[in-house]
Amino acid sequence: MIRPDASLADIEARIGHRFADRSLLQRALTHTSAVQVSHESYQRLEFLGDRVLALTVAGMVYRSFPQADEGELARRLNALVKRETCAEVARVLGLGSAVRLGSGEAQSGGRNKSAILGDIAEAVIAAVYLDAGFDTARDFVERLWHDRMVMATGPLRDAKTTLQEWLQGRGLAAPVYRLASRSGPDHDPLFTIAVDLVGCDGAEGAGRSKREAEQNAAARVLIREGLWKEPTE
Repeated sequence: MIRPDASLADIEARIGHRFADRSLLQRALTHTSAVQVSHESYQRLEFLGDRVLALTVAGMVYRSFPQADEGELARRLNALVKRETCAEVARVLGLGSAVRLGSGEAQSGGRNKSAILGDIAEAVIAAVYLDAGFDTARDFVERLWHDRMVMATGPLRDAKTTLQEWLQGRGLAAPVYRLASRSGPDHDPLFTIAVDLVGCDGAEGAGRSKREAEQNAAARVLIREGLWKEPTE
């Protein structure tokens, strides 16, 4: 728990905003496992912060890529607002150490779970928005998301969607994804997903979530078939 004002001040320094109403920040850092009723947790703030983040990032990519069509803008937006990106921001800010968790969630490694950290990042955005208005929240988002936007590497297309469209174009059945293996502790699992294809060799991909592993499996097929380049190229 982050009860002392000094701890809250430290979090404010990382965020770059001094709160007029620190209870907003406290709630943004409170998981449902730490309270009796859900509205005292970050859930409602996470809902609002998701919308503030999406609007701000949409404006960023619209201004930054004037030649991009709607599809490319949508893919850039989705890459920047997805859970994994939000969790990265939360880790950069060190928010995991400040999250209020119930004992069970804390013992299971909740402070490093991408699902929780992603929600916390969005809740903090909402807290800044409610405390100081949209302009301040927008500045906060742009400061932390801008470099991620301009330094994005790899294909902008969604791998699973691209693979399915490619297969359909060849008259082949849709891909089937299955869990090949799961390793690591409960708080930091590693999933390996296999994608099975008809008329084409399948592939496997790994990730910290099943969704990420599925995308990586699809990407391996696309790279192998020459439809995508390696992200580092």
